[in-house]
Amino acid sequence: MKPDTMLTGKDTSLAAIPSFNTASSISNVALKSKKYVSHVLVVDDGSTDDTVRQASAAGAEVIRHGKNRGYGAAIKSCFEAATRSGADILVTLDGDGQHRPDDIPRLIAPIARGEADMTIGSRFLEQDIRVPGYRSFGIGIINYLFNFDAKTRVTDSQSGFRAYHRRLFSKLNLTEKGMSVSIEILEEARRANARIMEVPIICHYPPGTINIKAMWHGLGVAMAVVKIRILGWFKMGHNSRSPVKGAK
Repeated sequence: MKPDTMLTGKDTSLAAIPSFNTASSISNVALKSKKYVSHVLVVDDGSTDDTVRQASAAGAEVIRHGKNRGYGAAIKSCFEAATRSGADILVTLDGDGQHRPDDIPRLIAPIARGEADMTIGSRFLEQDIRVPGYRSFGIGIINYLFNFDAKTRVTDSQSGFRAYHRRLFSKLNLTEKGMSVSIEILEEARRANARIMEVPIICHYPPGTINIKAMWHGLGVAMAVVKIRILGWFKMGHNSRSPVKGAK
């Protein structure tokens, strides 16, 4: 089916960067992102360092949460700001430097061509040996729980490097406050029959030992996946959901 509009990518796109204490990296991420989109937005989730000043100095618009409200709340602010801006394509990427802004065109391209409503930058389409083993294991469990008995399956359900067409991001009603928002978005997109496509990316991880905080986050997300999937099945059985216009 032909898309609503043929997008040019840079002329109609917004890069939104949820950030928390990323003063050492946010300027570089914002500056590089500006090469591929018309506007860059940083959503500062209550940072206590120099994130806001660094982001502003790099030319990014900044929305600031008065206190740390969680990744999900920051993503919700990204979506709301993109809807208000009138952008046709929204790209989200992390402010800590793990994602490469040079991959933005790769995510935008399928949406601009009218082939997808949402793209996910996957670390696992091509073997990325830089992904720590414990992260791969945890994401694998979350992927299994999310993909179980589903028609639309993904290889990287936890990637925060994504792009969305306005016909999808303007409709999403997000409630999750933490990292589980990544699953909530996918579940909402599936319920709306959105066309989801993955493209390969590479992430940069700092050298070091096992990140205990990341492991606890992973456990919490795994539990949230079960909740979201059960609620999704319940909604599918009791409510009709309008498909994304342009989706097959």
